[in-house]
Amino acid sequence: MERRIESIDFSESGILKIIEGMEKTAFNARRLSHAAKLWREMVEENHFIFLTLAGAMIPAGLRNVVAGLMERGFTNCLVTTGASIVHELIEALGVGHELGSENADDIKLANQEKNRIYDVFVSQKAFEEVENFLAPIISELEGNFSTPELMREVGKRVADEKSFLKVAYEKNIPVFCPTLHDSIFGLHLSVYRKKGLIIDFLKDVNQILDLCFQKLPLGVVIVGGGVPKNFTLQAMLLAEGFDSAIQITTDSPQWGGLSGATLSEAKSWCKLKEEAKEVTVYCDATIALPLLYAYLLDVFRE
Repeated sequence: MERRIESIDFSESGILKIIEGMEKTAFNARRLSHAAKLWREMVEENHFIFLTLAGAMIPAGLRNVVAGLMERGFTNCLVTTGASIVHELIEALGVGHELGSENADDIKLANQEKNRIYDVFVSQKAFEEVENFLAPIISELEGNFSTPELMREVGKRVADEKSFLKVAYEKNIPVFCPTLHDSIFGLHLSVYRKKGLIIDFLKDVNQILDLCFQKLPLGVVIVGGGVPKNFTLQAMLLAEGFDSAIQITTDSPQWGGLSGATLSEAKSWCKLKEEAKEVTVYCDATIALPLLYAYLLDVFRE
């Protein structure tokens, strides 16, 4: 039997002193400590916190981190990719992702109907189960839907209480997916939708603008860059800018790409306020995000 990718157990962590101790070190350990304290400050000062999530975080085992951040009020809005939604459904439907190897024979995997995401394997059966789940939902819906409205329809039908889609539905947390059409979910929308179903991405823009115009302090935690980062930051071109921002990335700024662009650069666009607090952690998000989450759990258990 294949070994499954599993999420980390955060029932006991004891990470608080380690993260706080990192403030007296250097490089990205110090940055991680600053990011942890800034996120703590955002929660304590009742920021409305956007979480942007790109990359293969769900196949890597971080689904309970995302769900936990929602459950405990450490984030109030998720902006992510269509792939994240699909892989969350694979977990929620009980199929899961397998521990694999980056050195596997990819032709052999194809013959075994397995797909590889670096050192993670996911079976073709997993995508068939997603299709079986989504097809009747898509077929029965009619009208204009933003992606948060569509994700609510999906979330309320998910049985897995640990799913971040289920938690988002129950907590009324909007889940934006500006790249939904660029995913297997998008393919199913094309195949199964009735003529009366429209996914209105301009409605997404209006809804995220409404959130950005709230008379609240606003914060953002950016994981991995990409479209989720841009979609969230660009909304501030019409608003006043974020008050606080954290970024976790492995990209560097000198290539000119958005995923590596510094948060200081975002101030030149007025996406962050001039006085906004910001920190970038240059680290693999599969390392940094669980540590930050564990720190927040320790802080707010006190």
